[in-house]
Order: sequence, then structure tokens, then C-alpha cells
Amino acid sequence: MKYKLLVVLLLSIILVVAGCGNAKQKVPVSGEQMESIIAPLLNTEGKEIGEVTLVQETEGVLINVQAENLPPGTHGIHIHETGVCTAPEFTSAGAHFNPTGKEHGFNNPKGFHLGDLPNIEVPDDGKVSIKLTTAEITLKKGQANSILDKDGSAIVIHEKADDYKTDPAGDSGARIACAAITGKK
Repeated sequence: MKYKLLVVLLLSIILVVAGCGNAKQKVPVSGEQMESIIAPLLNTEGKEIGEVTLVQETEGVLINVQAENLPPGTHGIHIHETGVCTAPEFTSAGAHFNPTGKEHGFNNPKGFHLGDLPNIEVPDDGKVSIKLTTAEITLKKGQANSILDKDGSAIVIHEKADDYKTDPAGDSGARIACAAITGKK
């Protein structure tokens, strides 16, 4: 009897330890399931040059941009109000995501848009791997600051740096890459 109890106890410990190594999902302390979205990043020719991954975390939304064949230099990157990326100009993505009706720019006393993000730096090889976190938006549907409303949103990379003050887009120039964020599987 003691032998069987010892075997059952050992098997239970092995199963618990083995199960701990298989955790694949990120689950916060609250137990709430994290949302994540992956969208292709398109250039002005409509060709896929990378992808954008968004993950709802407790402190905000993590935006991970993986791309290649971008022009080297500093580029503005923003969340736009519509989840449509029609090349070559990406005007289909609309204006910046701005449900609070403010002006553009982190340095604008009347700003900033909820879709404003810090500039990204693309090295000489044209490849970028960058993570940005913003507490201004959510992927939780039905909230005023959710980028997953009925028409989605888009992550847009611009040709020049955002000056963080000029309304409406920080004098960041043409739209050179776009990823539609719709939340649809």
C-alpha cells in the first residue's frame, strides 16, 4: 500500500513539473486572456515587407514591428483611424486615431493624438525590429480608446521623422508602409 502511494505521489510530481514547461500563452495575474493581433506590413507597391504584432498587456498595448527594405533614417509611426491599407498612398487608413479630439504631437500643448507614437530609427540595412508600448489605446473592444472599432485601425510608417508638434501629422511626410489592424481572424 505504501509503495502504491509513493508511486502515485512521484507520478503526480512528474506530471506537475512536466506541465510547467509547456506554458505557451501569456496569462496575466488576473487570469484574463491577452489579445494579440498579427498583420502584414505593406510597402507602397503593396508588397509585404514585414509584420506588426499587437499584444494587449496590463500596462497597455505592445506594438512589435519587424520589417525590411525600409529607407534608412528616422521615421514617424502612427496609429491611423481605419483598418484599410490601399497602396500606394495609404490614404485609405484615414487620419490619426484621435477619439479625444486633440491636436497632434507629444510636444504640442493642445495635443496629443492617442495614435501618436515615438519615432523609429531604421539602420542602413533597412531592417527594423522595434517594440513600442502605449498605454493610450486598448485592444479591448467596446472601449472609447479601442483601436478595434467597427472599421479597425492601421499602423502607418511615414517617410520622415515626426517633429512631435505640427498638426495633423508632425510634418512626417508621405506614408511609406501600412498594416491593417482589424482584429479579424
